[in-house]
Amino acid sequence: MVDPLPPERLFRSCDLSQLSFATTDDLPDLDEVVAQERAVAAVRFAIGVGHPGFNLFALGPAGSGKQSVVRQFLDRRAAQEAPASDWCYVYNFAQPHRPRVLRLPAGRGAELRDTMGHLVDDLRGAIRSAFESDEYRVQRQAIEAEVKEQQEKRFNEIQEAAKKEAIAVVRTPGGLAFAPMHDGEVITPEEFHKLPEAERKRIEAEIAAFQERLQAFLHQVPQWERESRDRVGKLNREVALFVAGPLIEAVIHRYDGVDGVQGYLEAVRDDVVDHLERLQQTDEGGESPIAHALQLSGAPPAAAFFRRYQVNCLVEHDGGDGAPVVYEDNPTFQNLVGRVEHMAQMGALITDFQLIKAGSLHRANGGYLLMDARQLLTQPYAWEGLKRALRQGEATIESLGQMLSLVTTVSLEPEPIPLTVKVVLFGDPYLYYLLSHLDSEFPELFKVAADFDDRMVRNAAGEALYARLIATLVRRDRLRPLERDAVARVIEHSARLVEDAERLSVRMAPVVDLLREADYQAGEAGHAACTAGDVQGAIDAAIHRADRLRARVLEETERGTLLIATTGTEVGQVNGLSVIQLGAFAFGHPSRITARVRLGEGEVVDIEREVELGGPLHSKGVLILAGFLGGRYVTDRPLSLYATLVFEQSYGGVEGDSASSAELYCLLSALASLPIRQGLAVTGSVNQLGQVQAIGGVNEKIEGFFDLCVARGLSGDQGVLIPAANVHHLMLRRAVVEAVAAGRFHIYPVATIDEGIELLTGLPAGARDGDGLYPPGTVNGRVEARLAELAEIRVSLAHRGDDPEAEAGEAEGGGGRAGEGALPAGGGGAAGRARPFAPGGRSALLSSEQAARGSRGSALGGRGAGSAEGGFGAQVGEGWGEAG
Repeated sequence: MVDPLPPERLFRSCDLSQLSFATTDDLPDLDEVVAQERAVAAVRFAIGVGHPGFNLFALGPAGSGKQSVVRQFLDRRAAQEAPASDWCYVYNFAQPHRPRVLRLPAGRGAELRDTMGHLVDDLRGAIRSAFESDEYRVQRQAIEAEVKEQQEKRFNEIQEAAKKEAIAVVRTPGGLAFAPMHDGEVITPEEFHKLPEAERKRIEAEIAAFQERLQAFLHQVPQWERESRDRVGKLNREVALFVAGPLIEAVIHRYDGVDGVQGYLEAVRDDVVDHLERLQQTDEGGESPIAHALQLSGAPPAAAFFRRYQVNCLVEHDGGDGAPVVYEDNPTFQNLVGRVEHMAQMGALITDFQLIKAGSLHRANGGYLLMDARQLLTQPYAWEGLKRALRQGEATIESLGQMLSLVTTVSLEPEPIPLTVKVVLFGDPYLYYLLSHLDSEFPELFKVAADFDDRMVRNAAGEALYARLIATLVRRDRLRPLERDAVARVIEHSARLVEDAERLSVRMAPVVDLLREADYQAGEAGHAACTAGDVQGAIDAAIHRADRLRARVLEETERGTLLIATTGTEVGQVNGLSVIQLGAFAFGHPSRITARVRLGEGEVVDIEREVELGGPLHSKGVLILAGFLGGRYVTDRPLSLYATLVFEQSYGGVEGDSASSAELYCLLSALASLPIRQGLAVTGSVNQLGQVQAIGGVNEKIEGFFDLCVARGLSGDQGVLIPAANVHHLMLRRAVVEAVAAGRFHIYPVATIDEGIELLTGLPAGARDGDGLYPPGTVNGRVEARLAELAEIRVSLAHRGDDPEAEAGEAEGGGGRAGEGALPAGGGGAAGRARPFAPGGRSALLSSEQAARGSRGSALGGRGAGSAEGGFGAQVGEGWGEAG
């Protein structure tokens, strides 16, 4: 028999003698990362390597501190790196729909924006002053007067020449006209017709000649006006260059050596000169839709037009900040790659380069971008946008409509920005492995994985390090210090969190929550420092807040609504243990498992699976039971039982194989007709060799059955069977440990099914003797005898023809020729069920006594020999298997 565990094996206390301090105030801060050597090495490598594709995926369970660790290393490294560049979008004078991008040293982007703002103000004032000055007015009037004088001179020449020929130039409503004169007066048409014909023809010829000269003069007037405008334009350019040139040149010199800025400023100077008229307009705006919108909103026209000379500083940095470290907590497509905003004006959406907004890729350019993988993957097209930017090495600002070719309207096409960024994703391990398997581009873009552990070794050095970690967290959150015994209780609870007495949890989120709740408990009690009682009070309070359903299940079990026996014995019935997870709270409770057995064809039916309430792992565990039975008992004959297994009063899903040992005990009890002690509950999975394997949630399962036994009264015969491999996982509640110490509750570590069935039935399991037989009075002997009896019954029914399936199998079993009276098993390998052999037409039936002793099943014949599909021993053609 297996001895129960002593109390000291149920809970590993923290050795206070190893903690040489009074409170956490006596401990220094921890300046190292605990138990993450592998992950830290990966983070260092990813940060240090400069080649593309070596982005980082930090994988680990929630609360493992992966984000804080990575951020700590990134901040330290970024502070030592050169600051990232500033990026600005400016107006493209050649192609206004394609704004140009400028790259400037850190801090100079905002400087250029402000400088251009001041330059625009200076240009507006200087140009207005220059063109309103007396000097400019005089020069322009001189040009206009010169042209006017030239026009008058030519006109006067025509007029004087005509006067000499007694022809006058007169103004009529239809324009200039010529008329004959006499004695210096213009004659009337009547008087003209009274002149001799020859005189009239001479005068008409003269008038025609002068009309040609006047027409030539009028044709020259537009050319003179164009020349005048050209001269005025030249004067304007000279004045503009005189005024704007020094202002712009001063800015150009300030950005000497900065690629692209000087070319842009020269383009600004040329555009200012080319659009002087626009800059002087007082009643019309510029050609930009935004400028028009500004006009409609009341902005001066010149101010609207001058908008094109401003600078959109997309990303600006402080030169002393080092490389940027950006965490994007809402990684939508536009938040990543940027966007072009629009203004609603008169029912239309308008935009310009000033409405281009940066995304997190732009802000992190030259540094590091951090994101949560799950949030990124749940945003439409965000993952594709990120991969595209990393593949191309540039950030292109475009809308989803443009990317998907759903929008064909004219819009801005900002010049792409070269991208140099290290991306860090945080996520659960399964996300990392899913992406590695399903996305072929993922391994190329995220070559480094930092795998964060959730536990550390618990030894004297580990506990001392953990105490420093607790002290650091307490000071960081400005909590009350913890006394030494309180630190010890936190360490013990950390082992409980990780479900291992030899390990400590490095998932800091629940530990920090415990420290904060203990601080609250200490405050309520008026303690200056947190005591062990405060920590335990916080643990108990957290459980009490979440255990309403646990209490309800326990209450209904006590009332008999849920049928669970904790005393007495029953055949084919056992108390299995399971765990229910409700958010962050888990609790165990017993479930009644029953088995029923009858004659059949070797099937072990999982009722949970048949009704689709059993998960694949639970179904696997049940199928293993059939493998165990077939491999251990009556191996020379067909397994001829039909067994059903079920979790009674289970109305939800059942998953996991931790109940497979309990189901096997129940099945053995039903086969052997042996009652099982109901005061013992069982957990553990089993393999086909009969070994009991470790399971999860062992503490909660033990405590769940213990609570029920306490509610009904501990008898001293109650307890739990757990896998021996789970002993080092035990961190049980104090009440359980005390009950075990008092002998009122027992916990048995079992390594095999034989050990467990002995505890449950009180009979020895039994081992095969030298002849390969189980002793008749043992559990295994009774099981094998029952299975042999079922096999005999099945053979008998098959011989009488009462087994239609067997007859069908015989009919389908063509192939090799059977011997005399033999019934082949699928003869020659044909599919189908076969009946056992019968020498000379007689059915070879073994008595119960023979079945208990077993059968060697040696083949005496030669021709037609083959193995039975059902594993019943050798099949022969001529001859038959000899029973031993």
